[in-house]
Amino acid sequence: MALTKQQIKQLRALANPLNPLVQIGKNDVTDNVVKQADETIEKRELIKCQVLDGAGVDAKEAAQALADKLGAEVVQVIGNRAVLYRRSHRDDVEHIRLVRE
Repeated sequence: MALTKQQIKQLRALANPLNPLVQIGKNDVTDNVVKQADETIEKRELIKCQVLDGAGVDAKEAAQALADKLGAEVVQVIGNRAVLYRRSHRDDVEHIRLVRE
């Protein structure tokens, strides 16, 4: 599912006030990080990740690796932070209504 420019703009605006909930450290993208990110993105659909200084990868590489393992989309990468989006499969979650072009 590729996001359109309008949808990316919408998701970037929604992600702006969020705090990073997933931190990637010196062990890079481990199974525990993927598990934590999967649980979090399933509850929220939109998460912000932070790559710590000691990590062996930069934010762009880490975001792409995490997105590939989660089946998510990278919305944006700025500095050491990245925003990921994936529609939740749960019914008890308030879904983000994406704009359509």
